[in-house]
Amino acid sequence: MEEYVNEAAALDALAAGYKAIKAEIGKRIIGQEAAVDSILNAVFSRGHALLVGVPGLAKTLLVQTLAKTLDLSFSRIQFTPDLMPSDITGTEILDKDRTYKFLKGPVFAHLVLADEINRTPPKTQAALLEAMQEKNVTVNGVTYPLSEPFFVLATQNPIEQEGTYPLPEAQLDRFMFQIKLDYPSVEEEMAVVRATTLDKEVELKSLMSAKEILYFQHLVRRIPVPDSLYEYIVKLVASTRVGADAPEITRKYVSWGAGPRASQYLAVGAKCHAALHGKYSPDREDVRAVALEVLRHRVVKNYKAEAEGVSIDDILRELL
Repeated sequence: MEEYVNEAAALDALAAGYKAIKAEIGKRIIGQEAAVDSILNAVFSRGHALLVGVPGLAKTLLVQTLAKTLDLSFSRIQFTPDLMPSDITGTEILDKDRTYKFLKGPVFAHLVLADEINRTPPKTQAALLEAMQEKNVTVNGVTYPLSEPFFVLATQNPIEQEGTYPLPEAQLDRFMFQIKLDYPSVEEEMAVVRATTLDKEVELKSLMSAKEILYFQHLVRRIPVPDSLYEYIVKLVASTRVGADAPEITRKYVSWGAGPRASQYLAVGAKCHAALHGKYSPDREDVRAVALEVLRHRVVKNYKAEAEGVSIDDILRELL
């Protein structure tokens, strides 16, 4: 890994690497730029991300492309109603020497794609979410550390679809970002159809190693933040909580708001957003850039909001 003269030079290298990675991903993924931005922010912030969208929006392809571009070990877990926790974490088997041997599950990879995580019951969901939180797996009293860096990028179909098990709020809180993927524009969809109906495979370059990613993760955490911005972040998160001094829109439409983990992720996400865009310290615009992804799965709207067709994003934009 390259040695940098100082941290400013390292931040410049991170911003340059971010642009190169986006360009490389763009060879295979057309559109979805906002989603790519947020996923890369989660990677360099040492966070996990939940991708929400209807089937067919290239969620799985996007994660596979990211793993290839970042030169990371990759595993994909297809969540189904009959998936067991041991299918994720691994299991012990009796080998030919009559001793127990632990066979590692697919969670032992740098980048784990949890495909359609809400298609499996809560017990199996919890097995993955525990590994996300603890960064290790314990089987029969023995603890096995996971790879570093370790990210989970989970995809989720809209909860209105048949055969889904919604993730509880406490489990959603493990994800740094909830990223929405929308349908492509007409021009983007035409480009997708052209590119994917040819007998041609796109070759991708590996642009960053696991060791470099770990270095940049620590670098992002060391970026200075003024107390005035911490105050802005904490007040923004507090404005989502119902109380006598809450904003009118919160009292009207929110059941309960975001906890302190949201403030932590807002601060780290703002640091990373600033670094990726060539800035040495974050400001309010960087906080605003990541606020929807950090807060939308941590704020629960009430029945009045449901009845009036007010979305969580509508509420958050008003608070911002």
